[in-house]
Amino acid sequence: MQLTPLIALHMGCAIAATAVGPIALWARRGGTAPRPSLHRAAGYAFTLLMLGAAISAIFIRDWRLPNWHGYTLIHLLVPLTFASLAGAFVALAQRRIARHSKIMRSLYLGACVTAGLFTLLPGRYLGNLLWSGLGLI
Repeated sequence: MQLTPLIALHMGCAIAATAVGPIALWARRGGTAPRPSLHRAAGYAFTLLMLGAAISAIFIRDWRLPNWHGYTLIHLLVPLTFASLAGAFVALAQRRIARHSKIMRSLYLGACVTAGLFTLLPGRYLGNLLWSGLGLI
């Protein structure tokens, strides 16, 4: 697989969401100085970046790995991302803040951290860049 504009967009959104997510999660933590405006701005940025990553992933297909019409198992994160974002905003509208927080933490850990680690496996685009850059493959 080579770097196409679509993959660059997807990768850019995913990396940026991974960087912005902790800001949104940290800014609203309890304590002496919660930062609601920073939390809101970072939260909207995280949401838009996750939408960008999920929508772009729909159009990225991999025919080399086990797949169904070019969709691999990692594509299951697309509907999960949409459902998580919808659920988080429904919880927010219902003033169920603890539920909103739990959903967003789970989305970050699942879609950014866990999926991000899987992209570093040999045979994946970023994994090949990393491991060949280190001289290991």
